[in-house]
Amino acid sequence: MSSSTTPHKKVVAIAGAGPAGLTLAYELAVKAKNIRTILFEASSSIGGLSRTVPFMGNRIDIGGHRFFSKNPRVLRRWEEIKECKMMQRPRVSRIYYLRKFFDYPVSLTLHTLKSLGLWRTLRGGLGFMATRLRPREERNLEDFYINRFGTPLYRMFFEDYTEKVWGIHPSKLGAEWGAQRVKGLSVTAVIKDMLKKWLGIKEKYTVETSLIEQFTYPKHGPGEYWEATAHEVIEAGGELLLDHPVKYVNIGRDGKVESITVTDAEGNEESVMCDYFASSIPLRDLIKSLRGIEIPEEVKEAARELPYRDFITVGLLVSELAIKEKGDGLDQHRKLIPDTWIYVQERGVKLGRLQIFNNWSPYMVKHAENTVWIGLEYFCNEGDSLWEMSDSEFINMAITELESIGFIEKDKVLESIRIKVPKAYPGYFGGYSRIEKIREFLDTIPNLFCIGRNGQHRYNNMDHSMLTAMEAADCIISGSTDKSHIWNVNTEQDYHEIKGDSR
Repeated sequence: MSSSTTPHKKVVAIAGAGPAGLTLAYELAVKAKNIRTILFEASSSIGGLSRTVPFMGNRIDIGGHRFFSKNPRVLRRWEEIKECKMMQRPRVSRIYYLRKFFDYPVSLTLHTLKSLGLWRTLRGGLGFMATRLRPREERNLEDFYINRFGTPLYRMFFEDYTEKVWGIHPSKLGAEWGAQRVKGLSVTAVIKDMLKKWLGIKEKYTVETSLIEQFTYPKHGPGEYWEATAHEVIEAGGELLLDHPVKYVNIGRDGKVESITVTDAEGNEESVMCDYFASSIPLRDLIKSLRGIEIPEEVKEAARELPYRDFITVGLLVSELAIKEKGDGLDQHRKLIPDTWIYVQERGVKLGRLQIFNNWSPYMVKHAENTVWIGLEYFCNEGDSLWEMSDSEFINMAITELESIGFIEKDKVLESIRIKVPKAYPGYFGGYSRIEKIREFLDTIPNLFCIGRNGQHRYNNMDHSMLTAMEAADCIISGSTDKSHIWNVNTEQDYHEIKGDSR
């Protein structure tokens, strides 16, 4: 690859072939003129956290990705990629607590009240009313949850799970996480949604995202969409280089990014000149990669202290599930429970969440008619005891945990795989309190654009990551250096009407 620019074309270098990087590449390569787009991906696969991992004819969706948005621009983009076949899927997410299933979000049904029991129901109702009379000042995530659900319901359904995800108590997490991930969800929202259903009221784009009952999903998982997007980018003349991590971002005397230094699979370094640089690199690593510019010490320190939570998933192929429900299930013959996601609230296991890929799409499973393909999700820190376990040790622990809570029988496990995902979740504690210092500094580099979840250190959904890229594309095409619209995705009140997932 030559480091020289194509005549009469602006060169845009993009780091990261996840949802943000691929969306920006598509906007520029397919939609814009006189721009040369070069996309650099550090790994050997595309899609980032939204990739689909193949295993023995089955497919794993890393984390689960509903294609749901209230933003027309994102919806149009999903419709434009014709090579990706989309399906409408029923959304069933439940909580497993007290060895029983509860709707997520908790609904006010006879089943819920019976499962909770009279005493827990009374405590929950009284706790919610007490909070409504005397709401807390929202200094942390615990305050945020209690204001919307009351203390008893918070302790039942949110406290332990949130601590599993982040490794610290919700009282030590910023309330911003709830504002981005839960937003309008509350007991009040649940009651309103229930009344609308009873009265037969349907309102377009008003239901809380956590309350949606169906979603769009690619036939073969989210990776199918991103692979089709990459194909469109290449067809339009864009360039995609895998196994090419960005090592340095070089700032010129004019204060702009003048080039980036990338390495190939053999470790050879190459300088690539560019007019614009868009980064979905984790902010902590981006600051370390800058060359040719003086970085204030407080920015360096804040970046060093930005926290991340890492992720491990175990795929288990089983001949059948041990847990069954009378009358439920998408497959009445085999009584397969209907859930896409199950949030595991049991305190005796480290398991945080469970996916049943048959219910996301039967095409994710090689033999969907006689096997069940499930994903067990664990949250950890890179280098801790969970991360450092061998694959066999970890898989055995996962199987034992799942058997202990009644989901499977060990001898029904046919195949298994473990996948480790570093920096899956940007944290809202530690150096996050000074993230504005990092943003203000980076915004002084006029042709540098931070996009995506890790690129902004914000727990964005897939559609929000796409929107940051679309806003960046608008800036690049128009020549604007005002990045406020990019940073404000998923923070402004307007975006509170464009919600993604709940947790």
